[in-house]
Amino acid sequence: MGDRAVTERQARDPAEGHDGAAPAGGGSARRKALALGVLDGHLGYWARRLQLWIFQDFVRTLAEFDIRPAQYSVLVVIEANPGLSQADLADALGIERARLVRLLDGLERRGFTQRLASPSDRRSHALFLMREGQKALKRIKALAALHESRVQQELGAERRHLLMAALKDVRGAR
Repeated sequence: MGDRAVTERQARDPAEGHDGAAPAGGGSARRKALALGVLDGHLGYWARRLQLWIFQDFVRTLAEFDIRPAQYSVLVVIEANPGLSQADLADALGIERARLVRLLDGLERRGFTQRLASPSDRRSHALFLMREGQKALKRIKALAALHESRVQQELGAERRHLLMAALKDVRGAR
């Protein structure tokens, strides 16, 4: 529930800062910041707040394509690995297989991807970008690069580098 409250408040006011304070009544006055109690020392809380900010900026930046982070990840990985299986894609991105099927259905309806019978396993599908998906992904990646530039500007290059290294180390250990 706490995440939902943060998300809804941030969605109403994208200018909200990281400290949780939001402008009141449309003016420049800010609400008094609430004490977070033990949350202030919880890595998960702060990682989630950063993730929310990053995803909201991503969605705003790519609004013209109506692309969400998971869809972007799927498109980029298919581009880098033409013909990969749905199971391998789900495993690589940590997406539940049923959710991936719905996601791929939507991308196929838009003409971005296609599933073809796998030549090596009749029970599996090989994934490919269609011409429309390749064309759109070129522009989508350019917008995603603008988003990443804003993230780096917000965090600073050194902090971004350290955070990326730490997150990759944790992912590699699992």
